[in-house]
Amino acid sequence: MGSIESSQEQRNENCKLIKNAVRDFADRKIKPNVRSWDEAQYFPTEVFHELGELGVMGMLVPEEFGGAGLGYKEYVSAIIELSKVDPSIGLSMAAHNSLCTNHILMFGNAAQKKTYLPKLASGTWIGAWGLTEPNTGSDAGNMSTVAIREGNDWIINGSKNFITNGKNGNVTVLITRTGEPGDKHGATAFIIEQGTPGFTAGRKEDKLGMRASETVELLFQNCRVPDSQRLGEIGDGFVQSLKVLDGGRISIAALGVGTALGAYEAALEYSKQRQQFGKRICDFQAIAFKLADMYTDVQASSLLTFHAAELKDNGAKVSLASAVAKYHSSETAVRVANDAVQVFGGYGYTKDYPAEKFYRDSKLCTIGEGTSEIQKIVISKEILKDF
Repeated sequence: MGSIESSQEQRNENCKLIKNAVRDFADRKIKPNVRSWDEAQYFPTEVFHELGELGVMGMLVPEEFGGAGLGYKEYVSAIIELSKVDPSIGLSMAAHNSLCTNHILMFGNAAQKKTYLPKLASGTWIGAWGLTEPNTGSDAGNMSTVAIREGNDWIINGSKNFITNGKNGNVTVLITRTGEPGDKHGATAFIIEQGTPGFTAGRKEDKLGMRASETVELLFQNCRVPDSQRLGEIGDGFVQSLKVLDGGRISIAALGVGTALGAYEAALEYSKQRQQFGKRICDFQAIAFKLADMYTDVQASSLLTFHAAELKDNGAKVSLASAVAKYHSSETAVRVANDAVQVFGGYGYTKDYPAEKFYRDSKLCTIGEGTSEIQKIVISKEILKDF
């Protein structure tokens, strides 16, 4: 019993140290640039390289592959701290870790792990993950990007869209169809490096929010890759993706918590400074109650997210917990960001204050890595499967 308690204490201490380190980094390297990056839609690759030096780009990767060898609780703590300052940075960091890097960690062979994980964990390389297509968002089983075997190679044709880190990513884990449409065992994953002939980044999306996190389309025209770049068994790509997304949803839940927390803290601070009718606006019950609701929602989302992270760290099934955390946290981010704009009043509608950016950024949390509607499908199936 004592060893378990000691281990838990160490995990809590790790989370505290990571929070402090990431918070300091975000204040120095990210906060001064939030507005300019947002307006220019600038993807700050240099920041992600520095986050790699800090150990944040390979948090879940074992030390033998150059990673930090930490768990999801520590990882969630880092995403929250980044997202409090700029959700765009939290989003790109999460996609790199949870999707690309984690897919290789979970399903790569020894040679693939040795080749790619050290580069990704160090932040020297940035990773992307390609599943979504223009006509198959949530309906990923009917993807049209096809890989056809030709000897010891695969020829890939098709396109992906809404791919985070897609242009500046040095390597992409790509999910292709190798079987019949709709077949759960008809998809296969590949590792494709930037610069591979036939593989190019297309149009960059002009987005409402999360504008410092690049989102692009990926184009494949007779892209030839050797079978050695295949991840896992032929036909396992879709099953792999579902397992990867179970963990990915925890990271988006953390993104939602961080976004909501940033909006809440900005509103709280403003409410203590802004005066009307000779009183601070936080002294009016209407504002005080709004802040109380915001705080309560953020706390509930945080607890759900850390609960899912703990289950993941313990090797337990997380499909239900991660879907619940992602659903609650993403919807909370939208509500809290909306209330933050209201607390700021007219100033909340201007770019001189942070509320409007949190408001714009928050909506993606309800869409990316499975919409809120998809989360409700997952949750309902899990709670009703025994009936």
